[in-house]
Amino acid sequence: MSLQSLALIENWPVPTAAAAVVRADGTVLGAHGPVAHRFPLASVTKPLAAYAALIAYEEGAIELDEPAGPAGSTVRHLLAHTSGLAFDEHRVTSAPGERRLYSNAGFEVLGDHIAKATDIPFPEYLRQAVLEPLGMTSTALDGSPAKDGVSTVDDLVRFAAEVQAPRLLDPRTVAEAMTVQYPGTKGVLPGYGHQNPNDWGLGFEIRDSKSPHWTGSSSSPRTFGHFGQSGTFLWIDPVAGAACVALTDRAFGPWAVEAWSPFTDAVLAELAGA
Repeated sequence: MSLQSLALIENWPVPTAAAAVVRADGTVLGAHGPVAHRFPLASVTKPLAAYAALIAYEEGAIELDEPAGPAGSTVRHLLAHTSGLAFDEHRVTSAPGERRLYSNAGFEVLGDHIAKATDIPFPEYLRQAVLEPLGMTSTALDGSPAKDGVSTVDDLVRFAAEVQAPRLLDPRTVAEAMTVQYPGTKGVLPGYGHQNPNDWGLGFEIRDSKSPHWTGSSSSPRTFGHFGQSGTFLWIDPVAGAACVALTDRAFGPWAVEAWSPFTDAVLAELAGA
């Protein structure tokens, strides 16, 4: 089948856009646009970095509950945006576990922590642990593990299939990554305002009952993923049994708030009727 709903990206007010939907077995149900074009990922880099962190955990290089970041913070706090570090500054603004403070700085501290533990620069560790095994040859990290990844829809489809049916990690580890960490924690979802609770897993945002949200009104509460300020997103809906990747080259803004939810609803409706 080929999903007609993906053609809705033609209506988005962006110079370039590409999208695809993939099942757990790697079957691409549909793709639209230049799927081999390399786009800046912005914060869609974070799920890739988190996956590398979970591999470091399974390899025994780090523990999820070992100290990392500010006093009292752990690797788990950093992955779940509850370390207390500010958004883009290495400054502590609250006690660990108290609030969901979405933090690029936290992911940078995490990358440094893994680099020290493995004696491998984090971008290289990501390449060896995640990108190379999955054949993601057009993906690279040159800079911050919070936001400096570059990739293609073709490559991210490989990653989205892996997360749905893990081969690089124990499925129980991935199940924990999509389970709410520090339940009941409030916070701001960038671009969508204050959420109570602002649920997050280990490096993946969890939809639950958030409103407004960047996924669809028909997205299941179990949907998890990430969006980026470069106009990018990746969601995985376990109830629908599929994942969707959309990459653009226009910064996130009101256009995305208007376009993304109806697009996701159209994709889910087509999947349900297939």
